[in-house]
Amino acid sequence: MKISYNAAAMYANNAANMADNRVSQSLKRLSSGLKITESKDDPAGYAIGRRMNAQIGGIGVATQNSNRGVNIIETADGALTEVHEMLQRMNELAVKGAHGVLTTTDREMLNAEMKQLKEEVARIAKDTEFNGQPLLDGSFDLRGYTDSQAASVDYYSDEVLAKKYTINSLTVVYRDDGTIDLDATKARFTAGDGFPEGAEITEVGQDKVVITGAQDFKMTLAVNYNMRNAAGEVAVAGAGKPLTVDITGIGSLDMQTGANEGQQLDIRIPKVSLDRLGIERTEVDTEESSTNAINEVKGAIQYVSDVRSRLGAYQNRLEHTINNLDVSNENMTASYSNIMDVDMAEEMTTYTSQQVIAQAATSMLAQANERPSQVLQLLQ
Repeated sequence: MKISYNAAAMYANNAANMADNRVSQSLKRLSSGLKITESKDDPAGYAIGRRMNAQIGGIGVATQNSNRGVNIIETADGALTEVHEMLQRMNELAVKGAHGVLTTTDREMLNAEMKQLKEEVARIAKDTEFNGQPLLDGSFDLRGYTDSQAASVDYYSDEVLAKKYTINSLTVVYRDDGTIDLDATKARFTAGDGFPEGAEITEVGQDKVVITGAQDFKMTLAVNYNMRNAAGEVAVAGAGKPLTVDITGIGSLDMQTGANEGQQLDIRIPKVSLDRLGIERTEVDTEESSTNAINEVKGAIQYVSDVRSRLGAYQNRLEHTINNLDVSNENMTASYSNIMDVDMAEEMTTYTSQQVIAQAATSMLAQANERPSQVLQLLQ
């Protein structure tokens, strides 16, 4: 028997400390509900869990963004519903005005209503906003520019590549009634100017010419009506001034629909205005102007229908995106829980076992500390 060093007590003390540490760790897991409370518990699992947690948070925000995107589209489409209704009324006025039995007074009343409807269309297009940002003024439409005041980029399809296009010659001819003569309007596109093979002017509108080509290429140029000469012509390009059209391909609303970089949906909301609709100078004050107004309003209705169709397609995509994000969030949360969450029943069993061991170690430590005192019996 020895009294200088109590090896048994040291062993018991070490065992008691280890048991106490295991009890403390088990208590930490039970109280937090987490299997991995510190990186030392499972370094790889901790790293994976942190990344997953960040991804889950990002998916939640992406879902909110997508829902806001749906709200934006619904706001714009709601305004266009009223624009559609007013265009339908304009069509009725144009058809009435084309009837030859109307008097001058009748036509003045029709034209007065037409003017008010046009002003309301312009007001709605200007005042429709979401979070203080206008939606229908072209702020979220793809942009393009020209190097001439005689013409500007009005619209282009998604299939038009972002680059510079050159028009070697373009002369727009107006009739006496102020409409563009498609047959008399001439343009020349040559190889290497950026336009697809077979590009040509196939349509005209109110101060607009439409260039179409292969693979759904479509570009609309707005012509400056005030720059026509005495012959009713606007020389946009030619005679030493080719027209350069810079298509940027930017300007759409970037909607972040995912948790990672690059997971975006570009929402394009075309401009809605009287000149874009082609009814800026539409009148029904004469039988001839009323007849022209029928086609002009028809084109405006078609344009608004195309815009609403595009917005509807965006909304469908966003709703599918939201559904996909919800499923991803559900699955990723389940995976995160499998890595990070503790099995409470299993951990409670471990806790009970370790607590018994800790109590036993404490009891043995007390008995080990009593052993040196037994030496006193030998000294008596």
